[in-house]
Amino acid sequence: MIPISNIAVEKERNEKENWRTILSRSRISRESLFQRLGLDNNCTSASAADCSEQNAESLFPLVVPEPYLQKIQVGNLNDPLLLQVLPQTKEFLNVNGFIEEPLAEQDFSPVPGLIHKYKSRVLLIATQSCAIHCRYCFRRNFPYSDHRNSQESWQLSLDYIAKHEEINEVILSGGDPLVMSDKALNRLITQVDEIKHIRRIRIHTRLLPALPQRVTNELLDIFKNRRCRLIVVSHCNHAQELGEDVANALARLHSQGIQLLNQSVLLKGVNDDARALATLSESLWELNVQPYYLHLLDKVSGAAHFDIGEQEAHKIYKCLLALLPGFLVPKLVLESPGERSKTPVSL
Repeated sequence: MIPISNIAVEKERNEKENWRTILSRSRISRESLFQRLGLDNNCTSASAADCSEQNAESLFPLVVPEPYLQKIQVGNLNDPLLLQVLPQTKEFLNVNGFIEEPLAEQDFSPVPGLIHKYKSRVLLIATQSCAIHCRYCFRRNFPYSDHRNSQESWQLSLDYIAKHEEINEVILSGGDPLVMSDKALNRLITQVDEIKHIRRIRIHTRLLPALPQRVTNELLDIFKNRRCRLIVVSHCNHAQELGEDVANALARLHSQGIQLLNQSVLLKGVNDDARALATLSESLWELNVQPYYLHLLDKVSGAAHFDIGEQEAHKIYKCLLALLPGFLVPKLVLESPGERSKTPVSL
């Protein structure tokens, strides 16, 4: 086990470092992860070997920043945060219905770097980078090389948006747009903001629970005085992700009048429990974040071990409805190729 004093030292160092430095150290090995969490003595056991395998890193690199790592319970191989980032041998299983690109986003890309699946809004691939690699990510096999996040490809996307006046909302995604430099992010937001028929700019990010140090004074300045309404959609799956550092970052965003929403993915072993989901919703609300979507797992190859099935999801969601007031219940949805909106899951 790692001494508590060592964890405190890591936390203090983390608070002093800027987000770029923390991000640069986020690529780690399975052995380092296990050692950091006091799990090295378990690595020789058969159960641990079944749970984690270095070879799975070849499918999707292990990337987890220190602020997220600090919230994982030391010595607990079944910690809900650890399971989201832990490479497992189960990722090699071929499971019927789980494919490399479950949403067929390439079919809805009129120009490189842009996905126009829904009539009034588009998704702009701002970057291929992310601060944390979630093992269930539906874009873990996305062909980012075909959607280069260069100024040239941005211009193609911006020209397309400018010509299609039915579009009133632009979603910045990736990867994660908040891993971009302040200069690049400011330039992109400014260019979108200048398109007159755009009303809203939505930023989808995993950095708020994973690397909350990203919310700097410089970032807040970028968000100020925009013509378009800015919406930040966080991706948080479990209340354990919401530490004091995350609360401070969310408070700073809220103080600027930014609308805060959260979307989660229903994951086996992580949050497939109505009480855990209710705690998450209540915790988010206390931090001025509106629970927005609860997604059924997108069936991407390598993530089948997270799937709970639609029938089990129904049971959990019915229990959740009984635990929360309606305004705190996220919409249970799934996304299917070819559909013109998210599909509400009927009970």
